[in-house]
Amino acid sequence: MSETIHHLIEQYGLIAVFLGCVAEGESAAILGGFFAHQHVFVLWQTFLAAFLGAFAGDTFFFTLGRSFAEHRYVRRLRRRPGFSRAYRLLNTHPNIFVLTNRYIYGMRLVGGIAAGLSTVPVPRFVILNAISSAVWAALFSGIGYIFGLGAEQMVGEAFARHERLLIALGVGLVVAVVAWLVGHHFAGRERAKEDQAGS
Repeated sequence: MSETIHHLIEQYGLIAVFLGCVAEGESAAILGGFFAHQHVFVLWQTFLAAFLGAFAGDTFFFTLGRSFAEHRYVRRLRRRPGFSRAYRLLNTHPNIFVLTNRYIYGMRLVGGIAAGLSTVPVPRFVILNAISSAVWAALFSGIGYIFGLGAEQMVGEAFARHERLLIALGVGLVVAVVAWLVGHHFAGRERAKEDQAGS
């Protein structure tokens, strides 16, 4: 069983990291770094998958805002909580906003759309997005790698080749759940602020 899981993760795990990072995927990058520490992935490949996923995701949302502003999906996103705040911040501090937008949970999608709707030139967005994506990928895959080191020291001999994969999957599930709960909490606080500002 664990051999089959190990094979599937080795074959498709980096694709999953890439796809997870296209969306708001801190947990995907952390899990990729964790698996890199367990020698399931190579660390630089994990970083590259996380970087490309983050860069592609933000570029996609930027393109939606820039080229499909009147599409019903984009119009619906513009009504989401946080969009007006993102657009306001973008117009006052465009460079800082593009560099830091991905670090604010719940703002990445609306921030990308807002950037596309703004007057930020495409070359500037691409360069700033690449820098931000590289730092983000290094940070979160690095956290996963360091977390793997700490977990290995705590668990010790239990991290035999077959057991470490099952433990890693369990840890990955815990990380994903905690990231979702924390993000949900902060997103709820942002929505409450938007509701108070609107009333």
